[in-house]
Order: sequence, then C-alpha cells, then structure tokens
Amino acid sequence: MKRIIYGLLSLFFIITLNACESFPQVSAEDRLFLDISLEFLGEYELPKQIFQETKFGGLSGLTYDRQQDLFYSISDDRQNPRFYTLKVNLKSTQNNTPQIDTIKIENVTLLKDEKGEIYTPTSIDPEGIALTARETVFISSEGDNRINIAPFIGEFGLSSGQVKNYLRLPQKYLPPAVGETDTQPRGIQNNFGFESLAVGYTSTLKDDPFRLFTAIENPLLQDISKEKSQKELPLHFLHYVINPIGDPVIVSENLYLLDSAPSGTIYNGLSDITTLEKEGYFISLERNAGLAGFGAKLFQVVNANSTDTSNISSFKNGVEGVEPLRKKLLLNLDDLEIDLDNFEGLAFGPKLPDGSQTLLLVSDDNFSDLQITQFLLFKVKIT
Repeated sequence: MKRIIYGLLSLFFIITLNACESFPQVSAEDRLFLDISLEFLGEYELPKQIFQETKFGGLSGLTYDRQQDLFYSISDDRQNPRFYTLKVNLKSTQNNTPQIDTIKIENVTLLKDEKGEIYTPTSIDPEGIALTARETVFISSEGDNRINIAPFIGEFGLSSGQVKNYLRLPQKYLPPAVGETDTQPRGIQNNFGFESLAVGYTSTLKDDPFRLFTAIENPLLQDISKEKSQKELPLHFLHYVINPIGDPVIVSENLYLLDSAPSGTIYNGLSDITTLEKEGYFISLERNAGLAGFGAKLFQVVNANSTDTSNISSFKNGVEGVEPLRKKLLLNLDDLEIDLDNFEGLAFGPKLPDGSQTLLLVSDDNFSDLQITQFLLFKVKIT
C-alpha cells in the first residue's frame, strides 16, 4: 500500500512540475505594466490651407475635449502663436472598422500675453497643449536661450487665448540670468524643451485639484557629457498638482530614459505624453528624423517607485542609483509600413461602440512643402 501511495505522490509531483513549466513565467517587471493592445485603423491627411488669415500647419501637440468632442492642437509658429479647434468625424467601413471620414478646422485662437496683446514674434515657441476642466488650456513654450528667452508653461483661457498665470519652473531648466556669474551651461537646449504636456485623465471637475505632467524633449545642457557615453539619454519628467486656490506645487521630478537613436539620426526626442485612466500610467511618443526619413515609437510608461530627482541638478556623471520611470514598447510605427511624417502630438479621443478607446497622433509639417499634416488613428484596448 505504501508503495502505491508513494507512487501516486511521485506521479502527482511530476504532473504538477510539468504543468508549472507549461505556463509562461511573468517577471516582476512585466507585472508593472497594463495589458494594452493597439490596432491601427488608418491615416488621414489634412491639406495645406489658409484658415482665418493663418497658415494652417505646424501642429506640435494635441488634446481632447470629451464634453464637446473636439480636439485642440497647438501650432508651433513663433511669429503668430495659436491653437486650432478640430472636429474629427469617424465612419465605419464594411467590416465595421472605424476610420477617419473628415477632419474639419472649426476655429483658431491666437495666444495673448497678460496685457491681452498677441505675443511678439519669437517671444514664445509653443509646443505642448493640455485641456483642463476649468475651460483653460496649459501651453508650454520652449523659449530660446540664444537670446535669453526662458521657457515657460502657462495657463490660457480656452476661448480668449489670454494667459492667466505661469507655472514656477525650477532654476535648472532656465538659462543663466543676465549678469549671473555662473558660467556653466544650464537650462534647456534650443528646440528641445517642454514638448510634452498632459493633464491627469481623471481631472473632470472644474473646482477640484488636478495633476499636470510635462517632460523635456532632450537632456538639459548641464546633463550632456562629452566624456561619458550616454546610450539612453536622461530626460526630466515633472509632476505638478494644480489647486483651485494657491500656487501649483511640484510633487516630484523623475528620470525618463530616451531610447537610443537609430543609425543616421539627425535628431531624436520625446515629443508628447498622454495620461491613462489608471493613475501613474502614461503613453509616450518618441520621434526621430534622419537620412532615412521620420520614425516614431509609442511606449507605455509607469511611475513605479521611481526616484524623485528634484534635488539632482545634473545627470552629467550618469544615472547610477536612480530608478527611472519604467517603460515598455507598445509599437514601433515603422512596423505599420506606411510613409511617416514628423509625429509630435497624441491624445486619446472618443470611445468606440465596443467600449474601447481611440488614440490620435498628429504630425508637424514644419510649414514645409515637402511635409504633410498627417493623422494616425488607433483603437486601444486595455485589459
């Protein structure tokens, strides 16, 4: 009897071990991420045109108004800073796959300073845009340290386009003031500043505090090392809480590691972020341009025990001991096997009948006759 029992127990353990080996092993790293799938639904090109005496183009950021079913897209024209209101109409094909039917420009809003006057040329370089529940948009400007114009992030009236206030930026992002004795390079590189901007997905009530996130496109001047090889470039990611009363507060700064650039790349950077419904989760858009044309990647990003880098003035000596934001590749847009333009903006759009979400990407044509304003539509499922 004992032999039979021992035999059965041995058989049980063998079966159990084999069963365990047949299941895929999930690492602790993978468990951090949500199960997200992207389905490409199609592309759409909005022709070059003049709209209300402005040259349409240069779309560098995108945000979605769920209440009005409208998109707002910032134009990075330094001479005449503005954002456009867009209506995206979807249609279903014979196999019930949603696609973009038309995109209509409904309005243009010029950006104005504290005095209600349109910003003077080159005083603002708008790049990112994020809608709030209090009928405002936050807009980021890269500035220009060659002529001592500092970057900024301001809150603007959605209908008026006039700035209401500015966020406080830590000194590390700003160029040295005129007469400052510190001769070390400091601040944002030209054309590589606050390109990304996003408001917390759950920010829906106008009188409630909400979260605002932004990141720089490329390392700060003081982060660049000529002696030390930097395979993944260190970027700064900022997290604000905006209160209905009182000044905005920086909750944390974190390290975002930019993927290394493909061979032949001329420039490479983080061009936009958007928030997921689950707090602490994002989708980021990294784009590059080079001899082979344009490329872009979408990543899932999660803030899981990442180091607060507020007190780190420079990453020049490396990032050892710093826990970065975790990220996982969702899609290399090169795999779509379509011609890509210069993608700089993304935002979640309306929900589809099956409950899944749409994700819209837009390219910046740089007001060039050789480029286009291209939209890509995706269906997003999160389980």
